[in-house]
Amino acid sequence: MGSLVLLDLMGGVALLLWGLHMVHSGILRAFGPNLRLLLAKALSNRFTAFTAGLGLTALLQSSTATALITSSFTSEGLVSLVPALAIMLGANVGTTLIVQILSFNIAAVAPVLFIIGLVAFRSGPRSRVKDIGRVFIGLGLMLLALHILLNTLAPAENAPGVRVFMNAITGDPVLCILFAAIVTWVVHSSVASVLLVMSLAYAHFITPYAALALVLGANLGSAINPIVEGARRDNPASYRLPLGNLLNRVVGILLVAPFLQPIAEFLIAWQPDAAKATALFHIAFNGATALLFIGLLDGLARLLKRLLPERIKEADALGPRYLDESALETPSLALADAARETLHMGDHVEIMLRKVMAAMITNDRALVDEVSRMDNRVDSLDEAIKLYVTKLTRGSLDEREGQRAMEIVSFAINLEHIGDIIDKNLSELATKKIKRRFQFSAEGAEELSAFHKRTMDSLRIAFGVFMSGDVNEARKLLAEKAALRNTELAATERHLDRLREGRPETIETTSLHLDVLRDLRRIHSHICSVAYPVLDAAGELAAHRSAESELPALPTAAPSRP
Repeated sequence: MGSLVLLDLMGGVALLLWGLHMVHSGILRAFGPNLRLLLAKALSNRFTAFTAGLGLTALLQSSTATALITSSFTSEGLVSLVPALAIMLGANVGTTLIVQILSFNIAAVAPVLFIIGLVAFRSGPRSRVKDIGRVFIGLGLMLLALHILLNTLAPAENAPGVRVFMNAITGDPVLCILFAAIVTWVVHSSVASVLLVMSLAYAHFITPYAALALVLGANLGSAINPIVEGARRDNPASYRLPLGNLLNRVVGILLVAPFLQPIAEFLIAWQPDAAKATALFHIAFNGATALLFIGLLDGLARLLKRLLPERIKEADALGPRYLDESALETPSLALADAARETLHMGDHVEIMLRKVMAAMITNDRALVDEVSRMDNRVDSLDEAIKLYVTKLTRGSLDEREGQRAMEIVSFAINLEHIGDIIDKNLSELATKKIKRRFQFSAEGAEELSAFHKRTMDSLRIAFGVFMSGDVNEARKLLAEKAALRNTELAATERHLDRLREGRPETIETTSLHLDVLRDLRRIHSHICSVAYPVLDAAGELAAHRSAESELPALPTAAPSRP
């Protein structure tokens, strides 16, 4: 009997956790980038930040998810600590709203949620419709799990062995707090823990006093997960937000724990239903903690900054900045992080392209060496981005997300190719020019600089197209590709004219000049690759391909002299 009860209880908890996961992942898949943007816009002051944290957590049904998103903002320096702490106060209150709603007997709604969710998930023409269907199915599973828990616990109420076991683990309030904190940390959800406590209280397995102590422990456990998962060990400052949230919880527990017995007696006298009394205590505790700390956040932020100073980042670090492993479970957020890292890689390529031309014109050997070192960073970031996106694609992605993942990998590969052309070709040409003390003619140097500037301008446009998918900018990029091709033809003709005139500087740099033009044009072709998926989605790619095929062939560059 006891084994069957325990097995049913574990199954109900597992179903509850899976329902929470489906709601959480469905909301993030459907609205992930919008939620992150909304959160960023709501950080003007602590009160709007508090409201944003409350609303976001009520949607996600997870204060841990809100904490991880906010921690990523603070660790990247996008959010100051005070509004971030206010978000967490709101997140703590947001979890109580979920518990309040589920504390009512609405199990009969579960079949309706299943039907709506299944229809939306199976027949939704758009990805967002399917994701919302996933949310409805998750809510139905949560309600079904609560119904299973109550039905399982009710007949076991009179089992003496079960009651002795429950009395043993809930007899001491300190033990209750620690036990619930560990359970909540393991299951990653204070909502699930509090709902389980409510079920135990409703079935009279535990006293109201023990139920309130367990609720305090659940609140403590939910503050541990962001410290373990959201902080980066290489930067102490990343612990500020999760540690501040933990301090809020600890202080609140220390203030409330000595008065649990009279609080329990008062609540039961006012609300005889032990489950609803537990839910009321949960919201009262978090609401009171928020009121207490909302005005003390400035001092708390100063204390945390003093205890956990920002570690000065090493210059020229090889590692990626934005690839957050915790975001892999949420494709929309992970793809945004991968895109940001690809732009970070693009910044390195842009600097390499600028410095290699400066080295070519000024004969600066130190710049050539620096370009070579930067290529190693570009290669490292390329590998990190491809590995990150590969991990992401192991999960289930919809068509839109899969397409975006391929665009990110493709652009990263093209940036890596650009880096190789700069390092293996242009840098070698610059080195040869420096060793032989060659000088371009004034006209030749001006032509190369102008060609290089247009290539740099196209690279910046490509970054915008990559992030926004703007069709007009994509058209502009491919129009520049055709124009630059004609410019290369004209520059080659002018160079040959100077060569026929017998200018000494032109004669000695003829191979260098034509090779630099060729390599810059190759780089520009890789840059323009980002426009093709955008135009393909707009149905314009075939026309551009046809126009490109009609362009005149480019002459082969003269072979380099030994």
